Amino acid sequence: MKTHRLDALLNPQSIAVIGASNNGARIGGMPLAHLTKFGYQGAIYPINPKYESVFGLPCWPTIEDLPQAPDLVVLAIGATDVLPMLRRCVAKGVKAAIVYAAGFAEEGPQGAALQQELEEYVDGTDLVVAGPNAMGFANLNTQAHSNFASVFNAVPMQEGKGTVSLLTQSGNVCAAVYAIARKLGVDFSHFINTGNEACVDFSQYLEYMAQDDATQVVMGYIEELRDGPRFIAAAQEFSLRDKLLMLYKAGETDKGSEAVRSHTSALAGDKAVYQTAFQQLNIIQCNDFVQMAHLANLAKYRHLHAGKRIAIITISGALGAILADKFIGQGLDVPTLPESLQATLRAGIPDYGMVTNPVDVTGNVVNDPGFVRTAMEALAQSDAIDTIIIYAPGYMLDRMANDLCQVSGQLKKLFVAIDTGAAQSREQLRAGGVPVFEDIGIAVNALSPFLLWQERRKANRWLQLRQQALPQRVALPSQLDELSTKQLFNQLGIGMGVERCATSAELASQIAEDIGYPVVLKVLSPDIAHKTEAGGVRLNLQNAQQVRQAFEEIQRCAKAYAPQALINGVLVSRMEKGLVELIIGATRDPVFGMTLIVGLGGVLTEIYKDVSHRLLPVDADMAHDMLKELKAYPLLQGYRGKAHADIKAACQAIEAFSQAVLALQDQVHEGEINPLLIKEQGQGVCMLDALVIRSSDER
Repeated sequence: MKTHRLDALLNPQSIAVIGASNNGARIGGMPLAHLTKFGYQGAIYPINPKYESVFGLPCWPTIEDLPQAPDLVVLAIGATDVLPMLRRCVAKGVKAAIVYAAGFAEEGPQGAALQQELEEYVDGTDLVVAGPNAMGFANLNTQAHSNFASVFNAVPMQEGKGTVSLLTQSGNVCAAVYAIARKLGVDFSHFINTGNEACVDFSQYLEYMAQDDATQVVMGYIEELRDGPRFIAAAQEFSLRDKLLMLYKAGETDKGSEAVRSHTSALAGDKAVYQTAFQQLNIIQCNDFVQMAHLANLAKYRHLHAGKRIAIITISGALGAILADKFIGQGLDVPTLPESLQATLRAGIPDYGMVTNPVDVTGNVVNDPGFVRTAMEALAQSDAIDTIIIYAPGYMLDRMANDLCQVSGQLKKLFVAIDTGAAQSREQLRAGGVPVFEDIGIAVNALSPFLLWQERRKANRWLQLRQQALPQRVALPSQLDELSTKQLFNQLGIGMGVERCATSAELASQIAEDIGYPVVLKVLSPDIAHKTEAGGVRLNLQNAQQVRQAFEEIQRCAKAYAPQALINGVLVSRMEKGLVELIIGATRDPVFGMTLIVGLGGVLTEIYKDVSHRLLPVDADMAHDMLKELKAYPLLQGYRGKAHADIKAACQAIEAFSQAVLALQDQVHEGEINPLLIKEQGQGVCMLDALVIRSSDER
């Protein structure tokens, strides 16, 4: 790993503790107790004029008295003393500091002002400052402890080096996850909690972990991200380096969001956008700490071929059904096995045992140990199966253990055992490449996201799209009403209907005669976004008299609704026919930038909220995936004998919209086509309404 600016913070060669204490239970004493107890080999400098020695180490009166500048200084002092001490650290030549003290942005306006002052000072220096309001760190591979975490006294310390790093926005969560994972045998590289992230945010730590050769897996807890682009780049680096990133995201309910805000003064962010970002970046989104620990253990087996198509092997048809239901419910596939594979299995399974998948080998299998290996090899060699899950009592696993380990090792396919008893071979299986679970619920909760991660890591189309150059910038027109917005999108590849602007009732009737009845009339104004509420829409007009009357009514209603609005006229459009109305929209998320939504459109959008989200860019294949996520997707497929919609054209329009938004770049805060009318197969699509909100308008 090349030198990173966080090296002195996370891999220090020397550590000083300002506010050092002889009491290992105090925050100024605990880091020193850990450093001396666990065998840190670097220089340690306790600093406190009250003591001559601390934990058997010489204690220095001041930072200025040290014989050399330490890499890292731990500040175990009060909030108001922090900034003056940081100035002294910079004068000494210190590279990094950790601030334990609370009393900053999490505690109201006065604390926020204190934190801002700290940020402004540090920004003008080369000093790297973690916290404030942080518990501190540990590099468990060097035993560089800069924390006051009592969990290291409560949980046995690992004997070897680890490759799993723990990165959280809460000290208590960091300690809780560490304790659970250590009990399950996870060895760690880094233990990091970020505090208020005044100067170093979560994404910068993640960037370090992506580049750190000692980190292969990150278990993370987040409440809110502050630097979306940097987070995306770091997560992309995880994918490129074949590392596993799992995150627990808090604040997904109103109460959870309220708690997040009070905890670190951060907002929890949009739940759907975070979920979308994690999926596109192939980040496993976790739902509990035990699951995270089991996922860290599963990561050891990621070199084996695995994926979402699973074969379930049991000695009970009932348990096979239960497992199939649970795994399918989590998004995995339990495909029917090929006939040739079924025939191989049937040779050793009685007629009353199922061989299609799940496979019920029945208790009879214990009478023919040789068949076990034959069956395992056949399953491992099948292109129809990615992963084999075996649910069996302990005594049967003991009989299978040698064969399972050998087949997995030779054919490099993932086998997983769920032990219903106390198998003596658990550690043999794990060492031989076969993870073992002891509980169905835990197995399903950990295996399902792991196998979906394995599936996505084979090819991540979105990360490939991100490597492509942005489309050439397109300037927004000086004035944006519905017609000019549609014309803009039309130039960028999205179909629009036959329509023209009328500035008088007579001209409106002439246009209607030209384009053909029935027609639609809508107020044309850059200042009226919701035309229906303004009384600015008239549908299905059949003749010139209706058109002239509608023109006058729209003008009158619009002026009453928005007296100051600029009204450019009335848009006369041919009444289009189609099958389904969709909304395609983009909005600027404060964390992740422009995000796309596709859903059931028209006036039903806000009622049903049947939408799919993606970060940009999106191509036609991804657009099709978005459509398939909608509950309304069957309407596009010829529901109940109706005609099939032009799905291909819809996907092309979504891709064109994505490119259009990217071409407009920072000029746009929001944009939408609502509705986009999807016509019958082969007839294309048509914009019925379109809107763009400039970034300047939003400000």
